[in-house]
Amino acid sequence: MGLKPKPEKSALSAQVSTAKWHVTLKLIVLVLAITGLASANGGAKPLQGEDRNSRGTAKLSPELTTLILKAQRTGSSNARVQVIVQFRKSPTIAHIKKATRLGGVHAQTLRLVRAGVFNLSLSAIQALAKDPEVTYISPNRTVGVSNDYYEQTVGGDIAHSYGWDGTGIGVAVIDSGVSDHPDLYDTRQVNSRVVYSQSFVPGSSVSDGYGHGTHVAGIISGNGWSSYGTIFGVAPNVNIINLKVLDGNGAGSDSGVIAAIQRAIALKSTYNIRVINLSLGRRVYESYTQDPLCQAVEVAWKSGLVVVVAAGNFGRDNSTHTNGYGTIAAPGNDPYVITVGAMRTMNTPQESDDRIATYSSKGPSLVDHIAKPDLVAPGNKIASLLSQGSTLEQKYPGDVLNPITYGDYSGQDSYIKLSGTSMATPVVSGAAVLMLQKSSGLNPDAVKARLMKTADKMFPTQSSTYDQFSGVTYSAQYDIFTVGAGYLNIPAALSNNDTVSGTAMSPVAVRNLTGTVSLQADSSSVWSNSVVGGNSLIWGTSVVWGNSVLLNGTSVIWGSSVVWGNSALDGCSVIWGSSVVWGATLGATDAGSAAESIDGSGDDDGE
Repeated sequence: MGLKPKPEKSALSAQVSTAKWHVTLKLIVLVLAITGLASANGGAKPLQGEDRNSRGTAKLSPELTTLILKAQRTGSSNARVQVIVQFRKSPTIAHIKKATRLGGVHAQTLRLVRAGVFNLSLSAIQALAKDPEVTYISPNRTVGVSNDYYEQTVGGDIAHSYGWDGTGIGVAVIDSGVSDHPDLYDTRQVNSRVVYSQSFVPGSSVSDGYGHGTHVAGIISGNGWSSYGTIFGVAPNVNIINLKVLDGNGAGSDSGVIAAIQRAIALKSTYNIRVINLSLGRRVYESYTQDPLCQAVEVAWKSGLVVVVAAGNFGRDNSTHTNGYGTIAAPGNDPYVITVGAMRTMNTPQESDDRIATYSSKGPSLVDHIAKPDLVAPGNKIASLLSQGSTLEQKYPGDVLNPITYGDYSGQDSYIKLSGTSMATPVVSGAAVLMLQKSSGLNPDAVKARLMKTADKMFPTQSSTYDQFSGVTYSAQYDIFTVGAGYLNIPAALSNNDTVSGTAMSPVAVRNLTGTVSLQADSSSVWSNSVVGGNSLIWGTSVVWGNSVLLNGTSVIWGSSVVWGNSALDGCSVIWGSSVVWGATLGATDAGSAAESIDGSGDDDGE
């Protein structure tokens, strides 16, 4: 199954967004019935009626549990699914034989997460789950991607004036590939700054047939060559490591992304890779502690790589009556990574009139209730590099920029405007690059903590947006689960010299029996009382989230200003009583072995 980029499109309606969410689930079940569950002979015995513990279902993802229960009722225990099996140790030949003896076919080894990819019957999956060497089994799921004033809005132009442009640093763009483009060469147009390319899509070249990865790479590193310096990236001289995991339709797999992350770690020293950009994702199915995709990004983070991930574009989804809360996509639900939501620049350079993009996914994360996103950045109608002949160009020709608008009379199309958290994510990746160029000794936690602390906190209490296509007016509140720690401010982040002792893991939102919600920080984190209380000089007199936040049950632990913002936890009250968000577990669904891509929103047209 695959990971899938979000086809960022201007002005998709909420009705389309919500409809696609439900239709996707139905289509996934149908696809599984037709293709993924083909019968096979041999291998494990048919399923037997057993209790949960004896079946080993505690080690099975919610979808697999549902499929097995259905198979018991229908007698389809030989139906086959491609799964990722995580082991206690990195898999050896002996581990692989455990699966092949049950009739399984070994497709791939993912040593990064101590796992293997296998095609197994449902009965074999159930049998394998009982093995004490197996820790968790999940489908090899589908994932997807999650967009001219953004430079001035976040202060990128100021950073460039001081000479910070990403020189000497590498960013791994794990996406749909990166096509050849003049804006990704050096200033003499001699050498490409795409210094390494590899495809993890079977039978596919490294170029970008979908058009998403090239756009993302341009937001990070475009140098404005084709637009005479008009349209350029946040770090216009950084090098790009192109790791393709998404095909021409924007589809890929968990295993492909994990393999690409593993490759980025291996190439870290060779190309001075300091940042991984993941403008892709899928639905959350289990705790981040079990999800192999989340485990992979954690390994990268702990290897010294800053991992920046799209929050998702499901903020308009109200299918579960949560007004878009609890829609953060994986692996953006992992507490280590930097998860980015999207803002609209309103086509002005100042940020005072900017508003949240109503499609931007909101926290807390399902299952673990991690406070996400971590911050927001411009993501609406962002102009960046066009991959000629790509799917997105053909699908959205009206979003291709007329060359005359940037002074090019050759008739050659070079740029396209796209929207989504996929576009906001590389803005933050570019900011991280500039910080690392200025202070090469920073670790990922220091980068995240500084970005969050220095993010701007000045927001309206709420705003409304009318979608001219659907006729629906969307209201948004600027709470911690909508805007995180605030709006990216690159000059402030570059100026910050605070020392970070500990991790920058995003805290957990906890609701007690009276309905009070507070944040609970990991004891190792810079936000925890044990760290901040012991040394108030770490962060001085300012804070990260805000003076109404209850962190570990204590209000205002860092003085009078904010980290997360004044409105903090006072956001949309609909989520406080919602079993969808606060239920102990995410209920098993009929989603089979695939999940939605970050593909259901598009931009807030008319905003």
